Amino acid sequence: MSTSGFDCLIVGRGIVGLAHALAASRQGLRVAVIDRETRAVGASVRNFGFITVTGQQAGLTWRRARRSRDIWADLAAQVGIPVQQRGLLMIARRREALAVIEEFADTAMGSACRLLRGKALAALAPPLRRRLPGALYSPHELRVESRDAIPRLAAWLAAAQDVTFLPRAVVHAVEHGKAVTSLGPIAARHIIVCPGPDLLTLFAEEHARRQTTLCKLHMLRLAAPGWRLPAAVMSDLGLLRYAGYADCPSLPALRGRIAAEQAPWLADGIHLIAVQSADGTLVVGDSHHYDPSPDPFQPRDVDDRILAELGAVLDLPAPEVVERWTGLYPSGPEPAFTAAPLPDVRLVNVTGGTGASTAFAIAEETLADLLGLPPPPHVAENPPP
Repeated sequence: MSTSGFDCLIVGRGIVGLAHALAASRQGLRVAVIDRETRAVGASVRNFGFITVTGQQAGLTWRRARRSRDIWADLAAQVGIPVQQRGLLMIARRREALAVIEEFADTAMGSACRLLRGKALAALAPPLRRRLPGALYSPHELRVESRDAIPRLAAWLAAAQDVTFLPRAVVHAVEHGKAVTSLGPIAARHIIVCPGPDLLTLFAEEHARRQTTLCKLHMLRLAAPGWRLPAAVMSDLGLLRYAGYADCPSLPALRGRIAAEQAPWLADGIHLIAVQSADGTLVVGDSHHYDPSPDPFQPRDVDDRILAELGAVLDLPAPEVVERWTGLYPSGPEPAFTAAPLPDVRLVNVTGGTGASTAFAIAEETLADLLGLPPPPHVAENPPP
């Protein structure tokens, strides 16, 4: 395996690194991806595999999500990645939540969404609890099985795009035109560092300046319930969590009611996402606890609160947990950032938990910047349709 030199060396093989490998290879560059692991084992495979558009922060993040969703759809066909589910049901458990989704549906971001109530909601989603006030249906979302999709994407990049993977190797430092690694120095015209939760090894001062910390979250897999969800499901708590709803006039009233009724859920940073796998099992989460050194433990009471929120939305009397795990991702005040510590080096990190949803678009921006190309169309305030 030659490490004599590359046009573009990418540090990190999570979804952000793989997205940059794709963007660089599409520019005709000779690309290598280096990582200390033999395969992705972090946030990229510990999540829902949910490419979320509706609810993303207005502006560039929302446009990035739309562009990344389109790239995911194209890759799914090329790579052979099954799309497990399409769309999102944002469930309103309270009248205040119904008001929020009604207001959102009247915005530009909600223009393709539909409000569902009564029989229309029951007909679309039989597993839902009865007498729910309503739901917002978004057609934009895709869901893949991340444990399968990420390795498939890496294998396809190696076979079809001629990307070189350098596993079990550590990058100690990045200098102009080269990376100092445990394999020895590797020359590269461009270097893109996508470190995920490793905030210390490379450019620690930039992460500190941007107030980046780590977020631990709880995830569960439940036994197949015997029915199929028509789309991914969220609940009222997601309206507080996702910045895309922040400007809805009714949001403060919803926040006040949830604070009075579910204060422990808010303290644990819980919001509900439930998606379904090909075998019928449900992937459910999650919670958010922030610390520069998160502990490895998964308290039962947090899981119980997640399951209680699930039970308030879905008719699932006795959920059987068949698997539990924690996720870990970088978190900061920005949804994502790109820095240029050296002229031909970029540090890229997604710090809002939206790596799967936005990384492909961010990667196109990074390559355009490095190569002196015009910004991609989605960067424009009003991109062409």
